[in-house]
Amino acid sequence: MQCESSQELKGLIDEAKIYTKDGQVAQYIPALRDADPDKLAVAVYYPDGSCYAAGDVRHKMSLQSISKVITLALALIDRGEDVVFDHVGKEPTGDPFNSIIKLETISPSKPLNPMINAGALAVTHMLIGNTVEERFERLLNFVRELAGNSTITYNEEIAKSEFETAELNRAFCYYLKQHNVINEDVEELIDLYTKQCAIEVNSVDLARIGCVFAMNGIDPVTDKQVIPASVVRICKTFMVTCGMYNASGEFAIDVGIPAKSGVSGGVMGAVPHKCGIGIYGASLDDKGNSVAGLKLLEMMSRKYDLSMF
Repeated sequence: MQCESSQELKGLIDEAKIYTKDGQVAQYIPALRDADPDKLAVAVYYPDGSCYAAGDVRHKMSLQSISKVITLALALIDRGEDVVFDHVGKEPTGDPFNSIIKLETISPSKPLNPMINAGALAVTHMLIGNTVEERFERLLNFVRELAGNSTITYNEEIAKSEFETAELNRAFCYYLKQHNVINEDVEELIDLYTKQCAIEVNSVDLARIGCVFAMNGIDPVTDKQVIPASVVRICKTFMVTCGMYNASGEFAIDVGIPAKSGVSGGVMGAVPHKCGIGIYGASLDDKGNSVAGLKLLEMMSRKYDLSMF
């Protein structure tokens, strides 16, 4: 898929780029430390298959937490709403994405929502398949279908780096296992989850996936219903209430579109019935969101009247 270069978007990137200095690249995952903090790219994908872009939109990024939305969609398709929400809640949280405090203080002890790490691990646990390889292959093929890109794979170095430093996520898993939220081998789940987070896409891929969500699960090129509309509704609601970690409320006011960020610097937006947006900017704020990426989305929302509110 070729994206047309847009001078208008380039102008917005130039304006937003000055904010990269206000953050830093993710430090807690060794394989992400070498990212260029000054890179900024955006692609906008429309339901008619057209695409407009600015910046280095072919630069690859790992999905990281953006994968949580896609995995939730697949788990809901695999297991159904009742089973999924028997294992994970539907409520936003003001705590960081890697906080364990709510698991210890609420009853029953299940994660508050699928967008925090504990909740995402519970969702990944529910993917159907007999082995890590089989479950991951199903998820990877699902990402490829949504992006319309059969070449998408995962970054083994990033997956290995995350696997070796995933002690807090292991703690979540053991806690969830103690409370019967999950019942599989912890190392196997961590293996699957770190590979999931290490799936690599570019801004155009992200924008196209965002467009599928924006169009209630319909592929903009094939016109096929790749995700049931009822599943998309749930995913987009979580993107609004929980997608930007504990900055989701502020983001809803300033930008007002369903979106999900990842600590690699990616942001996926799904403007209902209008377009999908894919952004890359590795410099993060203290909540784990792309500093310039959020500013860019805010500018775009105001300029093009994208807010759903």
